[in-house]
Amino acid sequence: MRNIVAALLLLSTICPVLGQNGFKVVPLGVKGGTTDGNLSAYMLAPAGSDAYVCVDAGTVSNGIERALNKNAFNANAETVLKNYIKGYLISHPHLDHISGMIINSVDDTVKQVYAMEHCIDVMKAHYFNWQSWPNLASDGNAPALNKYRYQQLPEGVEMPLAETGMSVQAFPLSHSKPYTSTAFLVKHQDEYVLYFGDTGPDEVEQADYMKRVWAAVAPLVKAGKLKGVFLEVSYPNAQPDRHLYGHLTPNWFMKEFEVLAALVGKEHLRNLNVIVTHIKPTGNSEATIKKELDAANSLGLRLTFPEQGVKFELK
Repeated sequence: MRNIVAALLLLSTICPVLGQNGFKVVPLGVKGGTTDGNLSAYMLAPAGSDAYVCVDAGTVSNGIERALNKNAFNANAETVLKNYIKGYLISHPHLDHISGMIINSVDDTVKQVYAMEHCIDVMKAHYFNWQSWPNLASDGNAPALNKYRYQQLPEGVEMPLAETGMSVQAFPLSHSKPYTSTAFLVKHQDEYVLYFGDTGPDEVEQADYMKRVWAAVAPLVKAGKLKGVFLEVSYPNAQPDRHLYGHLTPNWFMKEFEVLAALVGKEHLRNLNVIVTHIKPTGNSEATIKKELDAANSLGLRLTFPEQGVKFELK
């Protein structure tokens, strides 16, 4: 009987409640730039489940504390870190997307760290190397302590996210040539969420990475299966293209959605959930970016500006 109860408790954390659909999101960090207690990190799980993957991890423990203060979890901070977060999806190895995971790794439990090849190579060479930080990972400078297990993601191949009931496909992005980032298409059952790491517009980057991602998700948009898109806007429109450093402005953000609209029809983008990420909070940039996005939103996107610790749902 005790074993049955234990099994039911485990299932309650990894399986969504019957009848619930969509995803729930707890932002642990939402800013770009130098706000070191509030940097890109989003816990994502199927609705009704507490089995999350953390998509990027610039801020972890501070974000969990903020989320607890805003009643996002019915658990303590240790439980959220060790049990609710089942793994990390890291888009690229810049510190504002990875430092929280590194700092918390000593106290964390065994986890999978999912990333594309270049990102894992940087983690092995420069972070978990016994010089910058103990090698708590599964490869690299000896001894490798094997707490964090690297899982390399091939381009466009669906891979399971352990213990979550979800899976992911990874797509490369250009983050100021020659540097790369990643878009993650996360799936649960027949529903999807698309998360872009830092990226410049195709036209400025002289690449077609964004267009390739849009082409991959176009059938899902048409079918109403894409429940949300996370996309960054780092600078206001006044930022010159030569100083974008692999980021977007409101104008470029909307131009990229126009590319998707050309593939699926504008009617399919009306009320699409779009979460605006990575705003750099310098001066009055945040207010300016929000105003410029709202003014340019002729597609009728449902724009969300996430707040650290405030849980929301994508349906």
